[in-house]
Amino acid sequence: MVFNPHKLGVHKLLKHIPLNAIFDAPSKARLRKAVNIADLRLCAKQRAHKMVFDYLDAGADDEISLRRGKDAYSELEMHFHILSGLKPPLDLSTKIFGKDVKLPFFGCPTAGNRMFHWEGETAAAKAAQHHGTLYGLSSLATTGITEIGKLTDGPKVFQLYVWKDRELVKDVLAKAKEGGFDALALTVDFTWYGNRERDIRNDFSIPPKYSVNQMIEAIQKPAWTYDFLSHDAYTYACINTEVPADSLAAFVNSQIAPEFDWKDAEWLLGEWNGPSAVKGVCRPDDAIRAVETGFTTMWVSNHGARQLETSPATIDVLPSIREAVGPDVEIILDGGVQRGTDICKALALGADSVGVGKPYLYGLAAGGTDGVIKAYDILKVELDRAMGLLGTGTVDELKKRGPGLIKKRNGSVRDYPDRYAYERGYGGGVI
Repeated sequence: MVFNPHKLGVHKLLKHIPLNAIFDAPSKARLRKAVNIADLRLCAKQRAHKMVFDYLDAGADDEISLRRGKDAYSELEMHFHILSGLKPPLDLSTKIFGKDVKLPFFGCPTAGNRMFHWEGETAAAKAAQHHGTLYGLSSLATTGITEIGKLTDGPKVFQLYVWKDRELVKDVLAKAKEGGFDALALTVDFTWYGNRERDIRNDFSIPPKYSVNQMIEAIQKPAWTYDFLSHDAYTYACINTEVPADSLAAFVNSQIAPEFDWKDAEWLLGEWNGPSAVKGVCRPDDAIRAVETGFTTMWVSNHGARQLETSPATIDVLPSIREAVGPDVEIILDGGVQRGTDICKALALGADSVGVGKPYLYGLAAGGTDGVIKAYDILKVELDRAMGLLGTGTVDELKKRGPGLIKKRNGSVRDYPDRYAYERGYGGGVI
């Protein structure tokens, strides 16, 4: 019999013993001192169980695409105008999926947020409400659609995988509509589960397998461990709250439909009948076909470099996709973003908005709602500064003048991380 403290009811006892504040005091102190996203990454690493942090932090195979995704922004120079007559704060408002938002970036829908911190998706929803931006919910979320709807009255996008069971799809779409979600994002780059070798080495599973190594690590991360033991077990709350989140990989492999094709996409759009994004576009010809199929938004993404190794950096393919679909089709970009300057470059080169994944999840793992809000705060201040120094006072102005302000240069060893970069949070890239 496998040991499982939740089945034994340990969480029902511990939730009445409020030790979280004691265990979390060092984490909160580190969070207050964080200056940038790389600092939040280190805060997350110090608080979260190793297998959870590595699940968040890792890429596929040798993590080449993960490093290239960040390096690509280093190769883009910002050729700024002077004497632009601007003063802070700038107007960062725009539209995403046709809805007004106060920021041109948002947290991407990501699976299983409660594994990082007990607040889970509710923390990200509260941060989106706080900053007036879009919220994205994964169909593999550990918080339900109804609960999220109560936390934010702003625009919301529901992310869906290519499931085999059409009745399951219909049921989830109906829940999303009832929950006030404005748009649908179909993830199309997840037809196979990526080879994430850190997870294999860590024997990653949900819940933990309670091996000796995992228990030793749990003792070393008391804040995360007490969170885990004193709250209810995770479930896939958007699909079936009775199904425990026993193994992300096993569940996905049983439900994902690798044979899902353009005809299936047409059927899905007919079921949804609203604003829709195809998430995982990296080629201009695929973008053109997606528009012809009926998708209203192209979401340029390589799944955080967690799927196909040596897939291109999304910022590198963005201009060609903008050229292919023209100026009127909405484009969202994610991948490799660690700075407000990265967001600025993406908007300048053709994106209408930018999704961030790892940055806000580092904040979540570091400190729940406060950590996610801080991640957004950091990126907002950095973006405001970058746009001001560049000489663009609004997002619309940045998008119109952007191609003449951003220029690519040949890479230099000085652009890339030194041997201490991994400790500073540069995704493992070293020279």
